Amino acid sequence: MIRISTIFIAICMVLVAASLGLVLHAVAGISGTESAIVALTALTFLILYNAVSMRLRDRSDVGSQIADLSRGTADLARQVAEFGRRLAAVEGRVVSANSASGDRIQAVVGEINELGVLVKQLAGSVASHEDLIASGAAAAPPEPAPAAIVAAPVAEPRTSPPSYTDVARPAPVAAPAPAEAAARSQPQLLAAVKNAIEENRLDIYLQPMVTLPQRKVRFYEAVTRLRDDNDQILAADDFIATAEAGGLMGRIDHMVMLRCVQVLRRLMVRNKDVGVFCNVSAATLANPTTFAQCLDFLEANRALAPSFVLEFKQATFRNLGPTETEHLAALSQRGYRFSIDHVSDLRVEPRELADRGVRFIKVPAALLLDPRQSSTSDIHPSDLSDLLGRFGIDLIAEKIEGERAVVDLLDFDVRFGQGFLFAPPRPLRPEGASATGGTTSNSTNGSNGPSPPASIPAPVASPAIEPSTRATGNAALARRAAGPG
Repeated sequence: MIRISTIFIAICMVLVAASLGLVLHAVAGISGTESAIVALTALTFLILYNAVSMRLRDRSDVGSQIADLSRGTADLARQVAEFGRRLAAVEGRVVSANSASGDRIQAVVGEINELGVLVKQLAGSVASHEDLIASGAAAAPPEPAPAAIVAAPVAEPRTSPPSYTDVARPAPVAAPAPAEAAARSQPQLLAAVKNAIEENRLDIYLQPMVTLPQRKVRFYEAVTRLRDDNDQILAADDFIATAEAGGLMGRIDHMVMLRCVQVLRRLMVRNKDVGVFCNVSAATLANPTTFAQCLDFLEANRALAPSFVLEFKQATFRNLGPTETEHLAALSQRGYRFSIDHVSDLRVEPRELADRGVRFIKVPAALLLDPRQSSTSDIHPSDLSDLLGRFGIDLIAEKIEGERAVVDLLDFDVRFGQGFLFAPPRPLRPEGASATGGTTSNSTNGSNGPSPPASIPAPVASPAIEPSTRATGNAALARRAAGPG
């Protein structure tokens, strides 16, 4: 766009040329044509002069702009050089810091390796001393009762694991002899079960499930016992078949659920993370009338659903009918989780079980550690925990009898353990306030589970047994760390 100053200059040049032509015509008497030629000539010279002057002025402006641009470029180059210098300094510091960190890490790795060698040497020494102590205790002559109590835990290997019936019974009450139990007929056993239910002689024993390897109490399993008219203890295996045949399992399961909920409420006062496993029979699950009563009770206590686990046998899940499937779905909709026990083989479908609400599977430790299972099952036992974990199912190793089994199970990434090694089933106090007698002393190192009151009877094991059990476990771990030879 033409500037106003240029237009003004052009108008002025035209006026000056026209004025010159008029003056020559009026004063000098030159004709109009000649005066017009003179005026055009003057206008041409003025235009040429203006153009030349403007070109010179533009050249000077461009030169100044070029000079300014050169100065700006020089400043930018100096700033870039400064930034490059600072970046080089930062890179040098980072390299020096990395080298220093690498040197420190190498030093720490070397110290850790030295500590590992020392720990292996210490483990070997502890294992050898433990073997010497065990061999010396085994070779010692028999002494009176106090010495026998201390020496008994050293001879840990047993030909067969103790049964739940033998271990779980309180010491003051004599368990029925095998001949006496076999002599009791089916009608007599059914009458004893009916009388026990009518007179509320149903006892709840709790056995802890601990985390591995910390051995902190995380759950309790409720184990049912009945007392007959002579106060003889009837274990679950002794009366369940008879109760199912007589149609009494529904009442027993309902009473057990009631007691378990009461126990869970009392336990959660001290520890919100504790949970209780409650066994439910297949007969109760298949009976609509009995199940409706249990479902109403569980519906009223659905606030405890995250900590209350219903446990079924593996055979029950493998033989589910339409009624059982519908009942399981009703429990799952109310937030209850399920567990599977009495596992006889490792052929499981984790996805199907997880869809049905199963969150725990209890497998005997002997079955997990049996080398023959790798050929008979679809998955190696060492990979079972990872496979179940992908579907939100935790593997619990039950019936753990010795420290060597615990060490081997840790290689299988088993998170929870249960067995007589940690604690046998303990009876509740008469008011049912606690059932953890003797569990924390033998199964945890700093357990956060509820502390047991001193009045709970101890069915087996005395305080003198506990240090030897720990010593044997430390020796097994030491042998594991030291390796073969």
